[in-house]
Amino acid sequence: MQLFYNSDLRAKDKEFCFDKNESRHIIKVLRKKTGDKLNITNGLGFLFEAVILTENPNKCTVSITTTSSIASKGYSVHLAVAPTKTNDRYEWFLEKATELGVDFITPIICKRSERKTIKPERYKKIVEAASKQSLRTHFPILNPAVRFEEFLKTKTEEDRYIAHCLEEGQPHLKDELRSKKNILILIGPEGDFTAAEIKMALDSGFQAVSLGRARLRTETAAIAACHTIELHNA
Repeated sequence: MQLFYNSDLRAKDKEFCFDKNESRHIIKVLRKKTGDKLNITNGLGFLFEAVILTENPNKCTVSITTTSSIASKGYSVHLAVAPTKTNDRYEWFLEKATELGVDFITPIICKRSERKTIKPERYKKIVEAASKQSLRTHFPILNPAVRFEEFLKTKTEEDRYIAHCLEEGQPHLKDELRSKKNILILIGPEGDFTAAEIKMALDSGFQAVSLGRARLRTETAAIAACHTIELHNA
């Protein structure tokens, strides 16, 4: 199955026109014709089955034949991850975390963050492309970047963790997880969280956890955490 995306689609819609870029991709690149079937999502949990009415490369029109609401998995995974020094590594994390089932992503700016700016529009496109590739109808929410201390004030997930390397002997994340709970995990920058940041997190109700014996890069740690959570709930 190939999945197309448009955020404007709603359950009541019966007909829809793709924009010029997507129309050209469908008609010129994929060589779809009038009467061909398409699967479309709005990223909000709906799957639309449609047929092409007009094979116009500037304005491809489809008729919605079936609309289905796909149930969510019943819990959420929120990764709050400091931007990496090089942008391509963070983009790799966004793609792979999306494929693995993350629901919320927040870039957090920490004391030791070497990069404090992000490219939200580019990041959004990466998340959308990875969602389509992995056939997700519930797209992850990419939140604006926020300072670490401000982020701690707003979070209410049931289970909250901070993965850091400052101390040894912390329990492994896999041994602390509870099934079907909304989970938030903090992943720090190169150089890790500071002692003060770790204390702030612990004082805010976070639990310190380990992701294994090896010291991991920021993006690797985030993917390891996401995969561990998804495996636990499989």
